Amino acid sequence: MSSKSHQHDILIIGSGAAGMTLALHLNPSLRIAMLSKDHITEGSTYYAQGGVAAVLDEYDSIESHIEDTLNAGGGLCHPDVVRYTVENSARVISWLVDLGVKFDTQTDADGHQEFHLTQEGGHSHRRVIHAADATGKEIATTLQEQVTERDNVDIFEGFSAVDLITRDKLGHPGTDTVGAYVLNTKTQEVELFRASIVIIATGGASKVYLYTSNPDTASGDGIAMAWRAGCRIGNMEFNQFHPTCLYHPEARSFLISEALRGEGAKLILPDGSEFMHKFDSRKELAPRDIVARAIDHEMKRLGCDCIYLDIRHKGELFIKEHFPTIYTRCLDLGIDITQEPIPIVPAAHYSCGGIMTSISGQTDIPNLYAIGESSFTGLHGANRMASNSLLECMVFAMAAAERINQESPRLQDDLLIPTWDESQVTNSDEDVIISHNWDELRRFMWDYVGIVRTDKRLQRARRRVRLLHQEVAEYYSNYKVSNDLLELRNLITIADLIIQSAIRRKESRGLHYTLDYPETLTEPVDTVLVPPSFG
Repeated sequence: MSSKSHQHDILIIGSGAAGMTLALHLNPSLRIAMLSKDHITEGSTYYAQGGVAAVLDEYDSIESHIEDTLNAGGGLCHPDVVRYTVENSARVISWLVDLGVKFDTQTDADGHQEFHLTQEGGHSHRRVIHAADATGKEIATTLQEQVTERDNVDIFEGFSAVDLITRDKLGHPGTDTVGAYVLNTKTQEVELFRASIVIIATGGASKVYLYTSNPDTASGDGIAMAWRAGCRIGNMEFNQFHPTCLYHPEARSFLISEALRGEGAKLILPDGSEFMHKFDSRKELAPRDIVARAIDHEMKRLGCDCIYLDIRHKGELFIKEHFPTIYTRCLDLGIDITQEPIPIVPAAHYSCGGIMTSISGQTDIPNLYAIGESSFTGLHGANRMASNSLLECMVFAMAAAERINQESPRLQDDLLIPTWDESQVTNSDEDVIISHNWDELRRFMWDYVGIVRTDKRLQRARRRVRLLHQEVAEYYSNYKVSNDLLELRNLITIADLIIQSAIRRKESRGLHYTLDYPETLTEPVDTVLVPPSFG
């Protein structure tokens, strides 16, 4: 039995843009613990290429950004949340610039320096501010420098949350969150983290699919833990597949930024012919759901493994200056994008659904907040518009910090919380079960719950996921936990939530496209799931 425990006023689970922005806006007198499964910057923020959508140009407007977001969201965006987010976009950029984030600039006609803005799918204006094609890296490293200088923030790298602790789980009145059990992956011991307020900032869940643009950490841990603790979950059927991920056996999950299409790159078939004009008048700049389905359709029609993205016509100097990260990575793999098109395939990229929250990040459980991709704010609706995600992370982290600072939380240590008990479990000699179930889960999610769905495929996936749930629940009860087991357990929960949500939606809308219900219903309705024991 591990006796190690930690006491803080605030526990932030996750260290991406949302978690670090929150930490930097909380009252410096609060003692904060920040958990990271890997290195503090390892997560989706670091690998984000495109940029941050914000209204910064005199030719753009808040109303235009709102309208574009609502249009991309397929009728399911919450207008008040969209307006709140967009109205705070310039504030976020100003804060980042003040911190030292170096966004790309250009010289205007009068010889003055101005931000270089690019355009991406769904946007009617150039409003995506960026740092070449490595915006996430620039933001993440700048935030990390600031967070590590804070005396009130304790950073725990290599720590994976196991489950939230609530008063009712301890047999006390109330459902308030009082901390979490967390696996120290270095010692393989589960430690107790006590806190007055817990914030989930764990990112998305695209690792539930076989092909994903996300890093290994994106296993839906926060969403699964919140569900088990009693939080409602919304719109999990809307998983965004990024249209253009590099297709190469050694590429793993390397994204080809939408900014290439914003700068004129064309999607072409193996024979060199263009095809997007057959699917949408906006061609390559249509929203991601439309582009991903078009690519999926053409790949299935032709029976090819990939299609291509061609930016050669922009010239070598332009490509190297605007897309140095993509150029270098492709060249390392033997692809010179100044001379040949880039082989690409769609891949799971972003979870539009998640833990239901208020506009300040509060969940259904007292003292539990969720921000960033793990939350469902209502901003993205049925399809996230490009570069609204980093914006959401920081806007709602600021809102949550403002609310938490008003509460002036302090740790109450009068509650007896037992340390993690593993006296009844043993070390496993059956780890093959984890690896086998891991592969099976991600493959049937890709095959049955992917870009195009049917009732038959969804029911087939539902049967599979229930069997896996039984096997892993038994395994979890009998053996010591490991990071792989925790992630598998959480991804099975995520898969079940996605499948349940997809089965309930009897229409095609945004990222959820089903051959059995190809039409869109007149009345847009969110899919809200309530945990069985809390309904």
